[in-house]
Parts: sequence; structure tokens; C-alpha cells
Amino acid sequence: MDKKEIRAHIQELLNSQLLAALSTQRNGQPYANLIAFACADTLKTILFATTKPTRKYTNLLADNRVSILVDCRSNQQADFHQASAVTLIGEAHETSSDERDTYKPIFIGRHPYLEKFVTSPTTALFKVTVKHYIMVSHFQKVMELHLTNETDLFT
Repeated sequence: MDKKEIRAHIQELLNSQLLAALSTQRNGQPYANLIAFACADTLKTILFATTKPTRKYTNLLADNRVSILVDCRSNQQADFHQASAVTLIGEAHETSSDERDTYKPIFIGRHPYLEKFVTSPTTALFKVTVKHYIMVSHFQKVMELHLTNETDLFT
């Protein structure tokens, strides 16, 4: 499978799902959370929101390295042959006020029912700059996409 096909499979999976598992860590201890997410552009930036007085927020301030798992499982036996999952690896940063004005409508467009949550002064909107995708399908078929070395993917 060539890079454009891998990219298309990843984009299709991201577009089909509303929720993902975010992994952070602090002092070597991993921590996972369920998040609503949105793609801000062609695979390079993922958005999510969190309230500030949370372990997730504290972890992100201490270490911005994250991984996010997006999958399409249905909790059925068929998942072993039909489900796909993609792990993205990147760095999360709280958006600046200018970025927030740009990214907030994208996030709300994907999750309009979360508008009040995202616009609250106690909520932080994060952007993840993705460096690497690892996609697994059909239980063992692994495809990788390294964005830091593949600027031609976005032209």
C-alpha cells in the first residue's frame, strides 16, 4: 500500500469516529482518558478540549508528549478481522488566544453539542501536532505514516 492509500485509510477512520483515547503520563505513570476530537487539517493537527482542574490538564502541562488511539470496534468477534485502529503520536499544546479563535469553530463544527463546554473559561482547547501514525487493520496488518519526514503528503 502506498503512502497516499495509507493516508486515505487513516483520514477515513478519523472522520468516522467522534471519540478517542488520549494517553498522557506524569512521572512515568501512564494515564488514559476518553476525549472528543476533531481534525484541524489534513492529518497534521488534532484538537481536543479539557477542563483545567483535571489530572489530564496537569499531565499535559508537565509533559506534552501524547498518543491518541482512534478505533472502529463494535465489541464483537468480527472486530478481530474487520476493525481498524490508528495510534497517533505527537505533542499537545494549549492553544493561544489567536489559535483558539481559529480552532474553536472547527471543534464546535464537529461537536456542536459541546459548544458551551468549549467556550467555558475553565476549558482549555489543545492542539496536537502529529508526528507519526500507526494503523492496524485486520488484526495484524500494520501501516505507518511518519509526518515529520513526509511534507509531500500535504501538497
